[in-house]
Amino acid sequence: MSDEPDNPFKGTPFEAMFQQFSGAAGAGGTPDLNAIFAQVQQLLSGSADGKPVNWDLAKDIARKTVSAAGDRSMTSTDSDRVADAVRLAEHWLDDATTLPEVSATSQAWSRAEWVENTLPVWQTVVDPVAEHVAGAMGNALPAEAQQFAGPMAGMLRQLGGSVFGAQVGQGLGELAGEVVSSSDIGLPLGPTGQAILLPDNVAKFAEGLGLTDEDVRLYLALREVAHQRLYAGVPWLRQHLLAAVADYASGIEVDTGKIERAMADIDPQNPEAMQEALAGGLFEPEDSEQQKAALVRLETTLALVEGWVDDVVREATKDRMPAAIQLAETVRRRRAAGGPAEQTFATLVGLQLRPRRLRDAANLWAAVRDARGVEGRDTLWSHPDLMPSTSDLDDPIGFAQHAGELSNIDITDFLTDETDETPEPPADKPQDDDGDNPAK
Repeated sequence: MSDEPDNPFKGTPFEAMFQQFSGAAGAGGTPDLNAIFAQVQQLLSGSADGKPVNWDLAKDIARKTVSAAGDRSMTSTDSDRVADAVRLAEHWLDDATTLPEVSATSQAWSRAEWVENTLPVWQTVVDPVAEHVAGAMGNALPAEAQQFAGPMAGMLRQLGGSVFGAQVGQGLGELAGEVVSSSDIGLPLGPTGQAILLPDNVAKFAEGLGLTDEDVRLYLALREVAHQRLYAGVPWLRQHLLAAVADYASGIEVDTGKIERAMADIDPQNPEAMQEALAGGLFEPEDSEQQKAALVRLETTLALVEGWVDDVVREATKDRMPAAIQLAETVRRRRAAGGPAEQTFATLVGLQLRPRRLRDAANLWAAVRDARGVEGRDTLWSHPDLMPSTSDLDDPIGFAQHAGELSNIDITDFLTDETDETPEPPADKPQDDDGDNPAK
């Protein structure tokens, strides 16, 4: 007769975890569930009860990561330099876009301030992913484990929140050391109508370029201000992007086998080892057709945002800043090497962005501007139904010619009575692995 206690989680990802915890056995070899739950509760000390991500833990880890790498408080000199760059950037952009000035204020942020001030948007982006992963973990329980599901499921949810919090905190802490502005990854992370630079990261970006600090700061301010004008001037864009992330999350399929393998190596007496084992790719979702379609929508919209910014800044600097060509190339190389946007989405929500789509989008916006002028290019942002699709990125000249037909459309034909609703974007087919052509 086996000495192994009955395991109600047998055959599930939680079997190994139960076996580890069942070392706290009572009389007759029967697991002492009170002792087991006491051990788990100790591991979950400080967790945010019932929430998919422990954001207090995430913020704490992010700030500690930033502090360990080195951070300083901003000075009035930092603020003045950023303000000067933003004022000049606004002036230059007036000739490059019809979208109006919106940066009423500018700010110089430390890395810790970036973590603190962008956390609300990260919650909106990451929570849907974490919520679906938590649900998948709960659904893995078999019927015979239901008698234990109440207390154990709640604890596992807390565990997931802590693991996600640690993973997000580490990712944001590392990202805070790289981003040069509030819009560096394409999403509108900062306050509306404020242009923000991180002076220490701007200086890090400038290392080895052989350019003046003023040129680098101004160029990055131009990109930040262009982003701010776009998000302020296109009311549907912010929600459109966040909805694409939520759509992606709703199709998540969790690799429960990965959970089981991670659980097998867990020492319940070692919370740090548990966190490390679970965070090592446990929450990397598997692709589904729904996710692929949502990824295409998100990838295409982000590419169009960044491509538009590239084109606007190129036009604003072409007769004024000789260093802009070198700086634009530096930005492109940074993307191709897996810059902040690619790293962040891959780590936090499992999304892989393709740098070549950004170049394709910049070429498309340039082609539209050449064919229709600055106003004709910017008018396409009036409604998502007018926006280029993924297939249009493969044929920028063809789209630019077609865009001329759109210039005579009355935009009120597209508007709905519910102005706070985000219209559905046109459907696109998923791309192949290299991100250059639609999937066959």
